[in-house]
Amino acid sequence: MQDLPGQGNPLAEDKAAVSARRKAVLPQGFRHVPGRLARDDQEALVAELRAIIAEAPLFTPVMPRTGKPFSVRMSNCGPLGWVSDIHGYRYQPLHPVTGRPWPAMPSVLTALWAELAPDAPPPEACLINFYAADARMGLHQDRDEATFDAPVLSVSLGDTALFRIGGLERSDPTLSLKLSSGDVALLGGASRLAFHGIDRLYPGTSTLLKGSGRINLTLRRVTVPA
Repeated sequence: MQDLPGQGNPLAEDKAAVSARRKAVLPQGFRHVPGRLARDDQEALVAELRAIIAEAPLFTPVMPRTGKPFSVRMSNCGPLGWVSDIHGYRYQPLHPVTGRPWPAMPSVLTALWAELAPDAPPPEACLINFYAADARMGLHQDRDEATFDAPVLSVSLGDTALFRIGGLERSDPTLSLKLSSGDVALLGGASRLAFHGIDRLYPGTSTLLKGSGRINLTLRRVTVPA
């Protein structure tokens, strides 16, 4: 059977995707630490996050210009918070809805940063992303900061997610790995500007949160140290 115009051969496309993934390698500087946070530590951190979100409620960001809503809801803690609206991506010291400063960052997170990124200046922002069962995050780079010298540190809580990471170009081959509750990932060195995203969640793989879902915490240094 001939391929219909514009559709291509699905089998050939599958083989091409597999071939591309086989050529992919994890970018230098990427580190995955499975189970870094024990269950008790996860529960304590979630309790702190509930207090943070009570003060700085989750909001739904939208894409610049188009106003298309993200599939995740988010908040922040630390001196600065990342936001996205029709005017663009940026960091700011105030919650976009309440107008109040972001709550302080939990000490367990700053301790993780000091442990895994000892040579980097302290983090200034912790983005809190809440993924419902059907939420996704397309391939993107973290490049809204004034400096890329410090790594990006990510903490997973709740349901397991399929994480995908590639290279410095969106078209570069990618690799996928599962991030489970308590896992920590570090994007430093050459991986600092690697394209990455979340393809899907596996609902019911964790009992940490009430119901299904996942929280991802992303710590970043935003400004150049004085």
